[in-house]
Amino acid sequence: MGQKAQTVQGLRHKHPLALLLRAAELPRSTFYYQIQALGADDRYASLKVRIRTIYDHHKGRYGYRRITAVLRQAGETINHKTVQRLMQLLGLKSLVRPKRYRAYRGAEGYAAPNTLQRRFQAQRPHQRWVTDITEFKVNGQKLYLSPVMDLYNGEIIAFQTGPRPVFDLVKGMLKKAFGRLMPGDRPLLHSDQGWHYRHPSYRRLVVEKRILRSMSRKGNCLDNAAMESFFGTLKAEYFHLNRFDTIEQLQQGLDQYIHYYNHERIRLKLKGLSPVQYRTQALGAG
Repeated sequence: MGQKAQTVQGLRHKHPLALLLRAAELPRSTFYYQIQALGADDRYASLKVRIRTIYDHHKGRYGYRRITAVLRQAGETINHKTVQRLMQLLGLKSLVRPKRYRAYRGAEGYAAPNTLQRRFQAQRPHQRWVTDITEFKVNGQKLYLSPVMDLYNGEIIAFQTGPRPVFDLVKGMLKKAFGRLMPGDRPLLHSDQGWHYRHPSYRRLVVEKRILRSMSRKGNCLDNAAMESFFGTLKAEYFHLNRFDTIEQLQQGLDQYIHYYNHERIRLKLKGLSPVQYRTQALGAG
């Protein structure tokens, strides 16, 4: 009952009290009694409700820095340390990042030089891309994800999923990514030294589009840190927060999460905007 009173108190700045009390099935006299008993005149009562609302909307994926950014976008003047402290009081926290799938099979095929050199920024879309493959396990079955990210805004511009890490997984992803290119676009495409990216067909597909290849140094995951970070976020914010009965269920969920990641999930490095919002505002096009 006390939680109902706190929720009503936190929403009074947006809705009439009578309407809130009716929706909560809370008598007015009981509400005022609990406000006094709980000390709900605390100046942070309303803020706590908004923090929890943001946290729940993003399914626990946001930590205190992103929640602070959302509050500031809504006009709230708030320090991130205050949000951090209130989240601790509410028991709200984000999760850790897991391990990744590795596809290195040894020195077979052609390895390109590390042209990217950890320059994980770009001045315009389709200037620098990064790609990799990660693995998921559901009830003894596996699903592989092959995405490509644009370093301009961190947007996942194309991806392919499949039950086996065959070359067609990467081939399908490449064809989707190439469909995003405009005349004159010649991105640098960076990967690790996995066998997919040493495959003659991969080299041929890239050369046909006059795209320059770049590869991480052997055994150095920091050379592709941008994609490593995305995989960590994806698994921490989505895969490990949900339960899946089938690979097909996971496959559908990945589609939904990547759409959320591109269109809704804000990035502090993008001035508190999502990748698509950032691209749209910067270029004035969708």
